[in-house]
Amino acid sequence: MNLRRAVLSSLSMLILLPLALALAGCNSLKAISITPVAGVEVLTAVGQTAQFTAVGTGQEGSAPTTTSNISSSVTWSVSNPSVATISATGLATAIGAGYTLITAESNGISATSDLTVNLANSTTTIASGTVASIAVIPGTQSVASPTQTSQFLAIGTTSTGATENLTGQVAWSSSSPQIATIGASTGLATAVGQGTTTIAAIYTNSTGGTVVAGTATFTVTGGTAEKYTAVAITPGSQALSASGQTGQFIALGTSGSTGLQSDVTSSAQIKWSSSSPSIATVSATGLATGVSAGTSTITAELTNTDGSVVSNTASVTVAITAAPEPLLSLTIVPSSITVGNLQDTGQFLAIGTFSTTPTVRDLTNSPTLTWLSSSPNTFPVSTNSAGTPGSSAGTVTAIGSGNAVIIAEATSSDGTIQTATATFNCPLILPDPPNTPGSCYAGSQAASLLATLTIYGQGLNSTGWLVTAPSATGTANVIHCGPGSTTGGSVCEATYPVGTTVTVTAPAESGVHFGGWSSNCTPILAVNAAGPNSCSVVLTTNDTVGAIFN
Repeated sequence: MNLRRAVLSSLSMLILLPLALALAGCNSLKAISITPVAGVEVLTAVGQTAQFTAVGTGQEGSAPTTTSNISSSVTWSVSNPSVATISATGLATAIGAGYTLITAESNGISATSDLTVNLANSTTTIASGTVASIAVIPGTQSVASPTQTSQFLAIGTTSTGATENLTGQVAWSSSSPQIATIGASTGLATAVGQGTTTIAAIYTNSTGGTVVAGTATFTVTGGTAEKYTAVAITPGSQALSASGQTGQFIALGTSGSTGLQSDVTSSAQIKWSSSSPSIATVSATGLATGVSAGTSTITAELTNTDGSVVSNTASVTVAITAAPEPLLSLTIVPSSITVGNLQDTGQFLAIGTFSTTPTVRDLTNSPTLTWLSSSPNTFPVSTNSAGTPGSSAGTVTAIGSGNAVIIAEATSSDGTIQTATATFNCPLILPDPPNTPGSCYAGSQAASLLATLTIYGQGLNSTGWLVTAPSATGTANVIHCGPGSTTGGSVCEATYPVGTTVTVTAPAESGVHFGGWSSNCTPILAVNAAGPNSCSVVLTTNDTVGAIFN
């Protein structure tokens, strides 16, 4: 039937060709017809094409009517883009099973035909080969404002060269849900805020379990960009000498939508300043330099795109003379670590150079050295403030993808602080078999989640209770909550990777110390993570709570 249709189409083109010139100058189009006519065209495989032809009938004054092929001058459209697309010249391409109406329109005059895609008649299915690649279409898409939507399609190519619409069989995700969300099984993206996000489609073959992925970009040109609700400066204070000694400050911005922190030290949105530049100056990247004796306040102001500002301060104390520093310098080795999968770890060492022998010492687990991460929610680093023998401070764990600055701060015996930095990376490389193994996405390891534990005491024992708990990497008193606290309030919270056990402690006294606790698990990956979606907290005694995240 297809051969017969092709022959008829070729004959009709030859017949219409002599009339093309006559109609080209016609400005009185009377009617449009489309071939093939409704009910004729049926496709049986994704990617298969069908050519539709628009024939125009026109008349110039009292001259006889003329007809011509006007396929390239009409506007083509389909009523159901999930079934097929159509080009500017009338070439339709099958996308998925179903029915769609084909329309050709020019100057208010239109005609219709139809197209049916019946994949049940296809002899090529995924069963004939594993999916080797995924193409996400369109590759780029843009909308003007939040709430607007755009449909993405995932087209898989099998090892046999066949194509298949996998839109409903892939796992869809958005790298920045604050910019756009996407239906996990539908591919329908919805704009949330201004910016550009990466849309990913991941398919797992049932045979062999291999994973293939495709990506596209989705841009929201209008709306409000991601807003920061707070900024923190670390360390909170530093002691320098007036000899030009420097100290690095790190600024961490807290996202309003996710609550996660990111390194904004060198962001174009941040402004560093010193209250007394004659005592200490600070650069645009947070590097403070001692000038003369005294104390200066260092301020970091983070300006959101809507004009709102969040800020915080730290202090620098500068000594008159450069006293001999027992600890002369601090270095982190290696200077950079890159891992390939979620939950992989990397070990950094802190090496100090001293003015007295031994001049070079390993300070990695020293209680006078503190390890910090610029992205503690994604790349937590262990520290050992208690100086416990055999500890593994300086160990960084990849809970998500991206990179972080790892900071080591060593306090010398004279009170001065030396700092050193290194980088830790876990790049998001989606799998592209057989060339590149995937890394730092949900399928590269078991699902990686963060649990948020909240301690609260409203309405109960409002005079003296105190609850404390360390961080997942051993930092003491991350939770320090209650009327007996000097740093916390009546509600405190901290985050922990799923799979850890957290001990929350209160001093022994009769009765209930605090109101209770709650916890939740939040996926932090760009790609949808399979796995647990809830946390349980178990009370072990009246004074100690064992918080178990699993």
